[in-house]
Amino acid sequence: MVHAIRVHQTGGPEVLTYEEISVGEPGPGEARVRHTAIGLNYIDTYFRSGLYPAPNGMPFIPGNEGAGVVVSVGEGVTSVKPGDRVAYAGPLGSYAQERLMPADRLVVLPEGIDDRTAAGMMLKGMTAQYLLRQTYNVTKETVLLFHAAAGGVGLIAGQWAAHLGATVIGTAGSAEKVELAKANGYTHVINYREENFVERVKDITGGKGCDVVYDSVGKDTYPGSLDCLKPRGLWASFGQSSGPIADFNLGLLAAKGSLYATRPTLFSYIASRADLEKTAGDLIDVVSRGIVKIEVNQQYPLAKAVDAHRDLEGRKTTGTTVLIP
Repeated sequence: MVHAIRVHQTGGPEVLTYEEISVGEPGPGEARVRHTAIGLNYIDTYFRSGLYPAPNGMPFIPGNEGAGVVVSVGEGVTSVKPGDRVAYAGPLGSYAQERLMPADRLVVLPEGIDDRTAAGMMLKGMTAQYLLRQTYNVTKETVLLFHAAAGGVGLIAGQWAAHLGATVIGTAGSAEKVELAKANGYTHVINYREENFVERVKDITGGKGCDVVYDSVGKDTYPGSLDCLKPRGLWASFGQSSGPIADFNLGLLAAKGSLYATRPTLFSYIASRADLEKTAGDLIDVVSRGIVKIEVNQQYPLAKAVDAHRDLEGRKTTGTTVLIP
């Protein structure tokens, strides 16, 4: 028997319970993984609260990201073998000491990336990759706005976009987070608690606006994000940490300059094995070369996941947080 966090009913952080579970032997196409570190992400709170329904009903084990060692593999598995160090982003179920995984979702880690870094970089780092390299192809000509610049995805995106030569504007909610974002590639950082981010973006860009706005905040930054865009600019809404947008008025896109809008998810961008390998390979490359540094700023025992969720939702964390089984 091993331990895991399970959710029997949706609600606040207190619904996360630490209990014993049994993990069977891997079937065809599966691998059994012993976790050494588990990534904490805001999407975990969406499943816990019921904002996103758990795909297989109740009870469920939350968590979309982890790193560890392959213990055993099932029939037909050739992509990994026992003893391999691996990491992954999805499917749900990483808040456990051990789990079964579809083997084709596992990425073998190079020696230069440690387990805590790997556990905290896969979901956030591949999210940054698809946003900057696929949803919108960021270049040195790009002017972009990234909300929650001091968050896990934001810090990775800032470094990566700066490496690509873009003008990188961010928002953050405290003086400390502003400085953190500036240290991670952002050309300009707006403290949204003290300044109107729409007005500041217009000041910074000389009234022209941005080519693309990356928005994981949701309710609190809508429709302001649209007002930060150039005509025919792209609004990429990839999260909703402040709550969902209740009514999206398609007509606003026309009124504000023939704008584009997209609601992407990582799992659409890595649905095939080939896409996963390409996206993860790009991330591993920039991390291995030191272009992007993954700072693990918080660490909690898996048994204290309740505290981790409270701190995450209370905006008390910065960068990457991991749970240790």
